[in-house]
Amino acid sequence: MASASNNPAFSRLPVFNGKGLEKDPTSKVATPSADGLQQMFDGPTATASDTNRMSYDDVIVKTGVSFVVLLAFAVVGWQFPVLALPAALVGFALALVNIFKKKPSPPLVLAYAAAQGLFIGAISGVFETLYPGVVVQAVIATVCVFAVTLALFASGKIRASKRATKIFLIAMIGYMVFSVVNLVLMATGLQSTGFGLNSTVHILGIPLGLIIGVVVTLLAAYSLVLDFDDIKRGVVAGAPRIYGWSAAFGLVVTVVWLYLTLLRTFAIARN
Repeated sequence: MASASNNPAFSRLPVFNGKGLEKDPTSKVATPSADGLQQMFDGPTATASDTNRMSYDDVIVKTGVSFVVLLAFAVVGWQFPVLALPAALVGFALALVNIFKKKPSPPLVLAYAAAQGLFIGAISGVFETLYPGVVVQAVIATVCVFAVTLALFASGKIRASKRATKIFLIAMIGYMVFSVVNLVLMATGLQSTGFGLNSTVHILGIPLGLIIGVVVTLLAAYSLVLDFDDIKRGVVAGAPRIYGWSAAFGLVVTVVWLYLTLLRTFAIARN
């Protein structure tokens, strides 16, 4: 089994990283009688609400609610691009709070989704003004990548592995270092274009940003695989139902990253 996800929304919680909810091997469970087994068999199927345990359906509902909030506030952000920076700062602060909070808080998760919605809407509005049609392209590509990754994971055709996760982490560190260097060059005026090295450096005639965009999209897709794997681990371990909000938060984080990566990549291609 692969190591825990790099997504801090999952990796810090024992219910997802495989270190929690371990059963005591010395504990004894009473064997039910024949009549008791028959009553259990005849009774209705227990839901997540009945068992107070996280289920896939419960995670889907909580994730859906989070994305509805995100999209609703994205509409507001689209109309007010000035909200991009404050929304980004608030979203970052709320992300840290949700990551380091031991027990998930539904209001804080939804507040993060709202802040990210404002940020995404504002940024998308700016990009759409500069590159008409780029937002639709990014949205469709994000939905396709998410759907294909989920389908492959559900069918068992793709799984997280220790080797792939190590390569993923190395690539992530490299990408983060490049992003910091590029940001510094742009801030100091050494790179005057809107995308810095992403648009000024070419490899075989292809802008570096397009190559990096493809690589980062693959990284984001593998991050989704790790997220799905952590959610599966939590459900199998019988994690408390409240942790479905942690799963929703983690998926929102990854999907937002994927969307922003695709948005920038399409913009570079159009530049």
